[in-house]
Amino acid sequence: MAQVRLRHDNAKSVERRHPWLFSGALEPADLQALQEGDPVEVVTHAGDFVGRGYFEAGSIAVRLLTFDPKTVIDDVFWQTRVERACRLRESLGLTAPRAAFRLINGEGDGLPGLVVDLYDRVAVVQAHTMGMHRQRARIADALTRVLGSRLTGIYYKSSATLATHSTVTEPLDMLIYGELPEELTIVEGEVTFAPDLVRGQKSGLFLDQRENRLLLRRYAQGRSVLDLFCYSGGFSLHAMQGGAAHVTSVDSSAIATAQLEQNLRLNPALRQTAHDICTGDAFAFLDDMPAGAYDLIVLDPPAFANKRSALTNALHGYRRINTRALEKVAPGGLLFTFSCSQALSSEVFRQNIFTSALAARRKVRVLHQLTQAPDLPVSIYHPEGDYLKGLVLYVE
Repeated sequence: MAQVRLRHDNAKSVERRHPWLFSGALEPADLQALQEGDPVEVVTHAGDFVGRGYFEAGSIAVRLLTFDPKTVIDDVFWQTRVERACRLRESLGLTAPRAAFRLINGEGDGLPGLVVDLYDRVAVVQAHTMGMHRQRARIADALTRVLGSRLTGIYYKSSATLATHSTVTEPLDMLIYGELPEELTIVEGEVTFAPDLVRGQKSGLFLDQRENRLLLRRYAQGRSVLDLFCYSGGFSLHAMQGGAAHVTSVDSSAIATAQLEQNLRLNPALRQTAHDICTGDAFAFLDDMPAGAYDLIVLDPPAFANKRSALTNALHGYRRINTRALEKVAPGGLLFTFSCSQALSSEVFRQNIFTSALAARRKVRVLHQLTQAPDLPVSIYHPEGDYLKGLVLYVE
């Protein structure tokens, strides 16, 4: 394991036990011979142990896996981390048959750069770094050891995050253990979904919104609901389950709306609710619709800003669509509005919604402040993991 040294005045993040070390905090000469994903031991300039992790090219040079000098990054380490993650999800009551949940959530589970979602008996593994990509065989082995017969397949799905790495020559989306079922369905609340693990966005379903979808169900009774950026219909179907009078689902992706139609077929009782599907631009739909047509609007757009350099344009997009939704929602209506942009803080997101409310000239009250589901835990030492922001607004 190569050793890299901190520069003299760059130990503050380590003292706060933050798992990221930026390149400017390390001696440049120690990084020159390293390849992406190489395991490293970090020490102070005086040679005292700091932690162990792996090297990545870019501004975040080292992601730390442990601050304990006694911890060795071996097969036992990977199995132990998976076991800890499983115990947490079991304590949350998420491991029932046909459930879907986040089993490993990167830094929140002490494994920066790794995401594992479990759909009933199939695990979808996503590596967001070369370090985790190089450990995929060990990760798969740890999953099979911990989950045992409960696991029938592991699908490795990392092309969306690693395809730009020129050093990768092998397939990034592939079955690496067992088999995928011909038909896979999961149950969330009382709604059945058929996630597309291979072609679907992320790992197949946006699991971070589970609790927020269940909350929307409580408010849907008798309301006319507009679900913008609906993807495969998570909010839409829960609105129907909650007794909505009418639901309109809008997404620009024909693949997404086709998945929504498939999910509707799996829930025949929900098809009694009046429902329209529009494959088109959410901004244009909102601009063109008459004011007061809906008394509950859901805005769950994709990340407008994945990097701080894109934040200004992202804020403009959030202001525009939230202002229009606040202008158009019926009096006494509700707006469920979200941002999944990690570069956008909760404070800035809320200030942005405040600006939209002023521009819309509506009286607005906050009923709920929302975040991601508990199976996407956030390390207290890594606040960046708290990426999903949401508000439920009552609009007079």
